[in-house]
Amino acid sequence: MKVKRIKIGVRTLKDSLDNFVRTAEAVQRGEKVKVQKGVYFENFEAMRKALTPKRLELIHTIKTLHPTSINELARMCKRDIKNVSTDVLFLESIGLIDRTAKNNKTAPIIPYDRISLEIAV
Repeated sequence: MKVKRIKIGVRTLKDSLDNFVRTAEAVQRGEKVKVQKGVYFENFEAMRKALTPKRLELIHTIKTLHPTSINELARMCKRDIKNVSTDVLFLESIGLIDRTAKNNKTAPIIPYDRISLEIAV
């Protein structure tokens, strides 16, 4: 079984734009470009604010216990449903959580097995 990974990292805006330009130039030359899925923040503080311990707990709970709804996830984590819903929407917006419809409910899912941390120096 192949392990699916996602990268989370810190990358300056300049580094991100440089990477975009390199990729665009490679595509323009007709080269194959490997698709890399990742979530990058401009600085460590932004990453720390986005990936709070409670949000990381949600990711872990979703991956290990497979809740069938946001409501069930909130019960599993012993948290208020409104706060869990807000955190799930945020994590979905940055690409760390997906959602799928099951039995007239929206179930959160984690489409990867590992998170790799990357910090540019």
